[in-house]
Amino acid sequence: MAQKVIGLIGGMSWESSAEYYRIINERVRDRLGGLASARCLMWSFDFSEIEALQAAGRWDEAATLMIDAARRLERGGADFLLICTNTMHRMADAVAASVAIPLLHIADPTAERVRAAGLTRVGLLGTAFTMEQDFYKGRLAARHGLDVLVPEAADRALVHRVIYEELVQGRAEPASRQAYREVIARLVARGAEAIILGCTEIMLLVGPQDSAVPLFDTTALHAQAAVDLALA
Repeated sequence: MAQKVIGLIGGMSWESSAEYYRIINERVRDRLGGLASARCLMWSFDFSEIEALQAAGRWDEAATLMIDAARRLERGGADFLLICTNTMHRMADAVAASVAIPLLHIADPTAERVRAAGLTRVGLLGTAFTMEQDFYKGRLAARHGLDVLVPEAADRALVHRVIYEELVQGRAEPASRQAYREVIARLVARGAEAIILGCTEIMLLVGPQDSAVPLFDTTALHAQAAVDLALA
């Protein structure tokens, strides 16, 4: 069958982009069998440049770089795009408007799976930008009707620190896993029926055994949705 070409805007961080590449190819092989693998293109950023813009709040400059990446992938023959990070969906609308091919937003397949499970009140873990700004929580609420809880301030700082100081550098520390378990437990105590792992690296640290409620891993769900679209 003719697969659509998946365009991946990656490198934010490469640790999670590698997971996208693995999951997408494994899913295509599972679906098509034999030696089948995915038709895909990846533009991979130097994450140090992106992180510096994030930290400085220079989001307009970051958006310019994201738009350039999207256009490169479109010119290269991608049929649709994924931004392989939750945080940089802050400029998803601008990226989508800059190209003629569709953008598969990371929040949508995640929220659809949450709703399909009959759940509506979710805890959200991610970078401080994802947990505190409205570009992500607002989409979950307005488009999908989810009630989104985020950790308290000290827990948000901890979750953010572990992402940038450990996970994007390939480190999964036992002490941080325990700290995340405690953050999750506090969200559950406040009424969260499920937890969205709203940073593409968090799946490198915690899994179903670390939570009393279901975990929805945005990395896996986004990658699976890309395969569904590529093989549709």
